[in-house]
Amino acid sequence: MVVIVVVVLEVEVVVVVVVVVVIVVVVVVVVVVVVVVVVVVVVEVVVVVVVVVVVVVVVVVVVVVVVVVIVVVVEVVVVVVVVVVVVVVVVVVAVVVVVEVMVVVVVVVEVVVVVVEVVVVVVVVVVVVVVVVVVVVVVVVVVVVVVVVVVVVVVVVVIVVVVEVVVVVVVKVVVVVVVVVVVVVVVLVAVVVVVVVMVVVVVVVEVVVVVVVVVVVVVVVVVVVVVVVVVVVVVVVVVVVVVVV
Repeated sequence: MVVIVVVVLEVEVVVVVVVVVVIVVVVVVVVVVVVVVVVVVVVEVVVVVVVVVVVVVVVVVVVVVVVVVIVVVVEVVVVVVVVVVVVVVVVVVAVVVVVEVMVVVVVVVEVVVVVVEVVVVVVVVVVVVVVVVVVVVVVVVVVVVVVVVVVVVVVVVVIVVVVEVVVVVVVKVVVVVVVVVVVVVVVLVAVVVVVVVMVVVVVVVEVVVVVVVVVVVVVVVVVVVVVVVVVVVVVVVVVVVVVVV
């Protein structure tokens, strides 16, 4: 009887130890699961914050690009206005020059008419005077013609210079527009690459979190199964020993 009592006490002690071990294991498993859940929540919060920061950066970049485009458009409009003003000034100057030349021609014609009349009136009186007057008139006409030719040449040169300046300004504007387009395309490509990289990083982090949770659950299940098997084996051994005794 004493032996049976001792064996029963030993079995009870073993059972108590096994129960305590099982309770400790369950507590540890619960703590591990809670820690894993907290880590997953923190990672998801960090991912959301990173995505928000990326969206804010993209919005800022888009605003900067829009401001740059507006500035370039304003500069192009200013250049076009300047070109139009220059062309109008050149046209006005050309019209004024033509009017002045016509006035000079009219004056010369009137002078010639007057001289001819004077020559016709005075031809009988003094032939020498008439010859001198004719020579003077010819010289004046030649001078006037030379002046007109010089003015025309100057106007043509001014027009050519203005056309060259306009061509240079247009080429510069085209170059600026091409550079802005290239910069915008490069910025857009960089933004797309950053967004793709962030999406890939988020997916990889979520996959790693899922794998870690699965591994922890499998380990906990294996530990519980092993503990249960050990407890069953111990109980069976104790029972067999008791029966044999």
